[in-house]
Amino acid sequence: MSVKNVLALVLGGGRGTRLYPLTRDRSKPAVPLAGKYRIIDVPLSNCINSGVQRIYVMTQFNSVSLHRHIRRTYTFDPFSGGYVEILAAQQTNEATAWYQGTADAVRQHIRLLQDSDIKQVLVLSGDQLYRMNYADLLATHEANNADVTIAGIPVTDEASSAFGIMRFDDTGRVEGFLEKPKTREELELVRTDPAWIERAGIPAAGRSLMASMGIYLFDRDCLLDLLLKTDYQDFGKEVFPAAIRAKRVQLHPFDGYWEDIGTIRSYYQCNIDLASSAPPFELAAPAAPIYSRARFLPPSRVDGASIRASLISDGCTIGAGAVIENSVIGLRCQIGRNVVIRNSVILGNDYYEIPNHEDVERAANLPPLGIGDGTIIEGAIVDKNVHIGSRARIVNDQGLEELPESDRFTIRDGVVVVPKNAVIPDNWQPEPELVQAAGAAG
Repeated sequence: MSVKNVLALVLGGGRGTRLYPLTRDRSKPAVPLAGKYRIIDVPLSNCINSGVQRIYVMTQFNSVSLHRHIRRTYTFDPFSGGYVEILAAQQTNEATAWYQGTADAVRQHIRLLQDSDIKQVLVLSGDQLYRMNYADLLATHEANNADVTIAGIPVTDEASSAFGIMRFDDTGRVEGFLEKPKTREELELVRTDPAWIERAGIPAAGRSLMASMGIYLFDRDCLLDLLLKTDYQDFGKEVFPAAIRAKRVQLHPFDGYWEDIGTIRSYYQCNIDLASSAPPFELAAPAAPIYSRARFLPPSRVDGASIRASLISDGCTIGAGAVIENSVIGLRCQIGRNVVIRNSVILGNDYYEIPNHEDVERAANLPPLGIGDGTIIEGAIVDKNVHIGSRARIVNDQGLEELPESDRFTIRDGVVVVPKNAVIPDNWQPEPELVQAAGAAG
């Protein structure tokens, strides 16, 4: 199935508040993933591997690092006709406001969809991890003469409250949509016969609800009609339900790994799962790799450390006696002797320190870039370019779910987060702050 007439739009402009503080200094699609990638690499790689080579990425908040990454990574040869271009929010004669939602972002660039060569428009989210051949999505679309085709994945009753759930007939035509059902009565309105899921070649395995994946394929003229004749702001909440009422909307069932990584907890768990000895998503897939920027870093150096069920990125130095378990270690990490890192995501560094910088830090009594000797880190996300001294302890011993942000750390969804560029001195531990917060909560 040829996708040469498909244009892809990747939505990456939201504030990413649920991923804060990882989105304090960057946009959500620019957040690092699995040590060496960024989240935006996932939809862009899926497009390239599927043969979709005309791609726009729509951005708005904290987008400088995202722009830089895309410019340095995704350059097509001049004869292919392919491109990955950024559509930043801007003032034009047609629009003078910020994007008011995902649909409004597309509406503000509607002229780019009016090229007569474009037949379908693929609308993708910028905060998911999955591997999909979009040619299969197009095949479902054309085989059913659909105006809109949406990818769906079966979920259990317990997981359904986090998703929009679709109701459809025996042919897969979508007839209804319910956003985040809460009651048993609501679930029954959108429940799918498990036999239908099995006939689609997907093991039902106790799943009888079909969740929207937020992956849409529109006929170009259908999308223009839905956007130009309305003031809808959001695809999931307004455009898609309107399309169900007025257009032919078809379900494309999917059963591969798929994870929405829009919260601190889901982001943390996704990375930890990727580091496990039996990861649910395989990064090493020669036929459909995840691409990222070539950095030309040296191999990581490990000096007598114990490492188990972990991902170690390029350019790291890991000292003697270090213990790393169930963790992700990002690019250029400098890890001292006898450091213990368990169940943690260390995002790495953007640079190596040069001797002059180290001298300045010593004079100011600051720890060097990296993680100092004897430090213990458990159940944490450590953002980039942090200076953690020796014998520090970064552990949520009290099991708190939330803790207000400070310069050194915060707790979101039960996960300790050390923000970008933080400085943590020798022998530091968070117990005083945690005890105070625990007492206030009690």
